[in-house]
Amino acid sequence: QVQLVESGGGLVQAGGSLRLSCAASGRIFSIYLMGWYRQAPGKQRELVATITKSAHTNYADPVKGRFTISRDNANNTLYLQMNSLKPEDTAVYYCKAEVVTSQYLEVWGQGTLVTVSS
Repeated sequence: QVQLVESGGGLVQAGGSLRLSCAASGRIFSIYLMGWYRQAPGKQRELVATITKSAHTNYADPVKGRFTISRDNANNTLYLQMNSLKPEDTAVYYCKAEVVTSQYLEVWGQGTLVTVSS
């Protein structure tokens, strides 16, 4: 009943920027914690950043000072502004949300590919 749709990935040169979006839809009573994760082929999925309903944020060390996570609660949308991109940022980026409908759910998006060239 709940779906997360990600967009905004693409190919950029090192030092460039991208803005990812994640739109939640469906029968949603509330969305609590949201976050971005990333996974390169053959590697483990790793945390990028999280944001609470009240907008408290946490970032993984590799992206601190370069990425900014934000959310629009009125539109159930999550964002990730990525600046000063590095080749090691190349990965599929996934949106995750803790959602309450008639029950508690953890929902993942389909992922969007970010490729940073050197």
